[in-house]
Amino acid sequence: MRALRNRLIFHFSLQFICISIAIALIVVILFMMLLTHIVKEELKMNLTTGSLEGIITETEITDDRADIPENWLALLKKKNMWIQIINKNGHVIEGYNTPPDLPINYSINDIHLIDQNQKIKEYTTITELDTTYEDPYYYILGFEDLQTKKLQRLFSTYNENGTIPQKYLYKIEKELLKKEETIHVIDASGDVIQSVGKNILQSEKYLPLDLLTRKKAPGFYLTGTSFYHDPNSDLIWLHISPKEKEETSRLTTLEQFVLATVIVGATVFILTISLSIWNGFRYGQPLLIFTSWLERMGNRQYEEVLTEKERRKIFRKNGKVRVRYRLYREVINAFYEMTERLSASEKEKQQLEKTREEWMTGISHDLRTPLSSMKGYGHILESGNYEWSKEELIEIGHTIVVKSDYMQTLLEDFILTFQIKNKALPLTKKVIDLNSVTNQMITKFQKDRTLRNTSILFHYSQETAYVTLDSKWFERMIDNLILNSIKHNPPGVTIIIKITVDFSTNHVILSVIDNGTGMDKETREQLFNRYYRGTSTEENNDGTGLGMNIAKGIAELHHATIEVDSEVNIGTTVKIIFPLSQ
Repeated sequence: MRALRNRLIFHFSLQFICISIAIALIVVILFMMLLTHIVKEELKMNLTTGSLEGIITETEITDDRADIPENWLALLKKKNMWIQIINKNGHVIEGYNTPPDLPINYSINDIHLIDQNQKIKEYTTITELDTTYEDPYYYILGFEDLQTKKLQRLFSTYNENGTIPQKYLYKIEKELLKKEETIHVIDASGDVIQSVGKNILQSEKYLPLDLLTRKKAPGFYLTGTSFYHDPNSDLIWLHISPKEKEETSRLTTLEQFVLATVIVGATVFILTISLSIWNGFRYGQPLLIFTSWLERMGNRQYEEVLTEKERRKIFRKNGKVRVRYRLYREVINAFYEMTERLSASEKEKQQLEKTREEWMTGISHDLRTPLSSMKGYGHILESGNYEWSKEELIEIGHTIVVKSDYMQTLLEDFILTFQIKNKALPLTKKVIDLNSVTNQMITKFQKDRTLRNTSILFHYSQETAYVTLDSKWFERMIDNLILNSIKHNPPGVTIIIKITVDFSTNHVILSVIDNGTGMDKETREQLFNRYYRGTSTEENNDGTGLGMNIAKGIAELHHATIEVDSEVNIGTTVKIIFPLSQ
């Protein structure tokens, strides 16, 4: 008993120490992650100012030699910015990514003009004086403000008394629409007196701090902006251009800190409660499991002798028995093997029965309508009560052929879905350039004269997109997606097939985009379910209802994923994401 007592004391003491260390580490890691997130969010608000502040904080200077961290150098290079660090004598002690025409020594007048105008030559600059060390150091962060240059050029070209005259409207709008840009001409009260271009920022009036906020915290917005004030007319030209899609945050620094504290506190609380419950059940768990085993064995419930939950408790991921169950290893292994065999046999039987029922239900449901039509015509012809003209007989024959073709297509789709579901579809995969094989498949649609009211376009990727696929079933999948866009949209719809390569994730994305009627939320959620044809009463319900289900199944057999994004009256985008092959 003494040995057991000592063992329990040692075990609980060690457990308490380990749990305390784990909680402390988790708290530190969470705080570091959240603080890093806050710093990144602050950097998003104003990249240039935030970058300069970060560089000044993390740069170490010793004997007029500056060591800028590599992560900041990489950011400067990526954003095409440069930096110079100047000592008290005006000499540049460190520079990175600097243009060759910049000086390496600055006079008093040079420093004064740069600090006053925030410009040096054709470059826009952000400056800061660092007094952390015994001697002061002057930081200059520069970049080429292309948007401001463009605005100044537009102003000098098209301005007349501060506004854009009618004779220039067509030219400037044509130039702006190329890149979906906008120009707002604003008077002293903030009213937009003239708007030209894409009008991506629909505003009729600006408040006094709106322009300052856009200048000081551009990360709040998904559009880039530049300003030009005409002193003669006292009007402001605001140039607005779209930026790459990125996340924005409206939380203040205090709100983010409070959020971080709440998350860390909640995490620690949940972890503490979870560990307490786990420790309470730990020592009685083996006895409860063994009791449940014996009870189910007595009731001949062999398929539940060892449940999935119990297996996770007893075995590690590598298949070995956990320490607290190691005493009963042989008994556990015997129960495990027996349960696996009986459970596998029962599951196989149930699966076969379920598959058979689904198959029969599907066939009986979808074959009933065409069979009823064919049977009706057969009875009419058999009765002999009518005399049919040649045209009527042709029409009856055509209807029977159409229904027969539909039944044949339905049966083929049933067989295909059965093969996909049971992974019995024969595949002959090869490494193929997706641009080439897709272009061949799109050509047949473009040449189809029955689709002359539908515009089908193909945008290939500039990079070679190699994927491993079976051309036959890949073509069936693309056919289903394109035909689905044609069938469920009005005439005149435009369908774009686009291929892009994402080397950062090693994936190739094939997108089928249409500008049709789109889908509601219910239809999107049910899109890949078998036999689902949508809920719109105006929609043509011809077809098997298996097309999108088959497309998804074929994509998964190629280790690809399929995603759908759709909005009513805007259009639908279906993306198939393939792993990139070498």
